[in-house]
Amino acid sequence: MKKFLVLGYLLILNYFLFAQDNKLITYYESSGYKETPRYDQTVSYCKLLEQNSTMVKFTTFGKTPLGRDLPLLIVDKNGNFTPEAIKKSGNAVLLIQACIHAGECEGKDAGFTLLRDIIINKKMSSLLDHVSVLFIPIFNVDGHERFSKYNRINQNGPVEMGWRTNANNLNLNRDYVKADAPEMQNWLKLFNKFNPDFFVDCHTTDGADYQYALTYGMEVEGNVDEGIAKWEKDVYIKEMEVQMTKIKFPMLPYVMFRNWHDPRSGLIISATPPMLSHGYTICRNRPGLLIENHMLKDYKTRVSATYKLLENTMVLLNKEYINLHKLIEKADTYTSSADFRKNDFNLNYTVSNIDSTMVNFLGVEYTEEKSDLTGGSWFKYSKKPETFSIPLFNKLKPTEKIKLPEAYIIGQEWTKVIELLKLHNISFKRLSEAVTLKVNSYKFENIKWQQNSYEGRHALNDFDLIKIEEERTYPAGSIIIDMNQPMAKIIISLLEPKASGSLVYWGFFDAVCEQKEYVESYVMEPMARKMLAEDEQIRKEFEAKKASDPAFAKDQRAILNWFYSKSPWWDAHVNVYPVGRIMDRNLLNGLKVVD
Repeated sequence: MKKFLVLGYLLILNYFLFAQDNKLITYYESSGYKETPRYDQTVSYCKLLEQNSTMVKFTTFGKTPLGRDLPLLIVDKNGNFTPEAIKKSGNAVLLIQACIHAGECEGKDAGFTLLRDIIINKKMSSLLDHVSVLFIPIFNVDGHERFSKYNRINQNGPVEMGWRTNANNLNLNRDYVKADAPEMQNWLKLFNKFNPDFFVDCHTTDGADYQYALTYGMEVEGNVDEGIAKWEKDVYIKEMEVQMTKIKFPMLPYVMFRNWHDPRSGLIISATPPMLSHGYTICRNRPGLLIENHMLKDYKTRVSATYKLLENTMVLLNKEYINLHKLIEKADTYTSSADFRKNDFNLNYTVSNIDSTMVNFLGVEYTEEKSDLTGGSWFKYSKKPETFSIPLFNKLKPTEKIKLPEAYIIGQEWTKVIELLKLHNISFKRLSEAVTLKVNSYKFENIKWQQNSYEGRHALNDFDLIKIEEERTYPAGSIIIDMNQPMAKIIISLLEPKASGSLVYWGFFDAVCEQKEYVESYVMEPMARKMLAEDEQIRKEFEAKKASDPAFAKDQRAILNWFYSKSPWWDAHVNVYPVGRIMDRNLLNGLKVVD
């Protein structure tokens, strides 16, 4: 009896001690770890955290296409909620983003429970000693409210969840360069305002079955600054792998198999383009972590894994905040310098298919059968754990190199491009008077647009470039983008046509590839004969063209247009890239500009 009295006393004491905290139980916890809150409930919890702590400020950072506010929590131990105050404090700024794919919502529930535990449990408040947190619980708000239990066919919970794309059916995690979506435009403004030191984007994967609850992506090769890459590999990743393994959440780089669904084919890790979140942030010299939870694990396991990786990240950032600041400052300084442009720049990479290392992969037993329904491979996974020794292909090889200019120059008529440069926090000046100068540029050939729409655009995904050097006249108001700035890698990503996901790729310059004047047959038929009679070189080129292209040889319009292109009436601007590359620093310094 005495034992039961003591137990009852402890239960009552526990109730009184924690009754006040119970109002901060998250929707996820109260559902038995099976559900995630809707938008209104999410905003209410944000406000509840603010009401219960001077360390929390709830705000918004813009609106969605459907007019909803984009929610943001700013968490700082000393109530520093402005970029200026946080910078003065010396803290590292950690930006955590959830629900960019709104059906992948572990980050929202892990973030809420972690922040609640930091604020309420004083033992964890040390995580805010040298770290200030920006937390976006739902980035894709409109997609989030397309709520259904049928939104993620491959995913094991929660009971209901949001949709992958926004209200315009755009995938926000393909939008970091082109920034078509209002959400992304607002995100870029937020990023420019706070300039975070470390970024985390929380996702759930699709694909094969395996033992890992969580995998990750982090750019450590390619065009990553050398100092930051070394810190990511030798400090951050090494520490996270140790700590997560200790608590039974072993980590592995994001799982992409050489043959999809087939672990035995080997793993492949390629360079991440800046159209994706962590590919974009590393171009700004900020480490970006992609969390990819395993969709087949139950929802509680996935949220718990995300919680622990976020917690361990904060532990490390509290130790490394000074060092990380120094590395970022050094990287920004180098990117802004002539040394950065001294050597050729690698625009694109491919993964070597012969250079690999063997790694242990914690998979599950599976068989591959031929489907009697589709005729394709049908992978069947058992529940039995199995460790595979498989090749990892992660050695990058450059496929495209360029000599970087001292500056780019763009006519003021390209207003959409200029507005996008502003969104990316790229500095530029304007010509105060017209100027004629020699620039490097490109001419497009063999142009092929993607047949199907991709992210609302028909991408220009196949073309050849001819390098040209010519004198061009740029009017007053044209913009000069000096490469002496920390945003140099973003400038390259936007303005170099062959860069992965460039503005040329996304169609911002499609108009220059359109022929606007044409010739009538009664004009060109006699003129073509005259050209053949008077110009032996044109005759040779014409015969070679007919021999190499049978379709051309049978197409009157194509033949006459070819002769038209050789005449002085041809549009000299068609297929010519209007962005100039200024290669001479002395020439650049001689231009008359205004801010």
